[in-house]
Amino acid sequence: MDTFVDSSWYFFRYVSPHDDTQAFDSALADAWGPVDLYVGGDEHAVLHLLYARFFTKALRDMGLVSWDEPFSAYLSQGKVINNGRKMSKSLGNGVSLGDQLAEFGVDAVRLTLVFASPPEDNIDWADVSPGGSARFLQRAWRLSGDVTSEPGVDPAGGDLALRKVTHKTLRDAEVLVESHRFNVMVARTMELVNATRKAIDSGAGGSDPAVREAVEAVAILLSLVAPYTAEEMWERLGHEPTVARVGWPTIDPALLVEDAVTAVVQIQGKVKARLEVSPDISEADLEALAMADPAVVKAVDGRPVRKVIVRAPKLVNVVV
Repeated sequence: MDTFVDSSWYFFRYVSPHDDTQAFDSALADAWGPVDLYVGGDEHAVLHLLYARFFTKALRDMGLVSWDEPFSAYLSQGKVINNGRKMSKSLGNGVSLGDQLAEFGVDAVRLTLVFASPPEDNIDWADVSPGGSARFLQRAWRLSGDVTSEPGVDPAGGDLALRKVTHKTLRDAEVLVESHRFNVMVARTMELVNATRKAIDSGAGGSDPAVREAVEAVAILLSLVAPYTAEEMWERLGHEPTVARVGWPTIDPALLVEDAVTAVVQIQGKVKARLEVSPDISEADLEALAMADPAVVKAVDGRPVRKVIVRAPKLVNVVV
């Protein structure tokens, strides 16, 4: 039979691959199915998914499964192109994956693909930098060698500012991964690496428990996209393999509370001042603080104020 026949129901077989008495175990199929998320390209959307839906509905009619839609959600992934065009032998614009892996390593190439754009967008290989990804992974890896505290140390007494960055990064990463914004998750991880590097070089130092907590969080985050680097980091941090089995760190809600936020003050739509204010400041207090700011007073320059729009705690817009 044509290959599309097998590719239309393989996911049913996954639940009981060693069962030689039947195509699949219906009870296990009902327990595990339907598939939560299917990731594929445009061709899958118009061909494979059509066939899979047909087969699933037929199997439902036969009484072999209780559900009639094989996939609950679908994410259409983009393509990797080169210089604005689809890669092909005739155009001579192909990129040798083997050469890229040999030069930069599999983690760097994978990270490049993930970081370049949201998964649904195309990636132009001419615009990305596996070398840049490799350098970032080296920076992250070096952090694991700078940690001097022992595994299991209580981070509660560590640098508070770094702990807040770590826990906010982990909280953001949870949301970003669930919403398939993997590129932004990588960006948040890069910010955490920078904050940790600063804490080691000019702050609390490598012995601070908060530094260990931050570097362990980096290793766990990187295990999603750069598993080889993450495993080496985890081992250098004094842990047994494998970081993939560690689980997600517990996030302390108290460390997510912001002490201050930046309020932007605009006059005629142009930013004239930025104020550090309490997150729970009232609109009246924020307006008074903004109108008393020297930069705002100078920009108003005695002109009548027609309207003040306040969106506490982050925005004051003055119309003169």
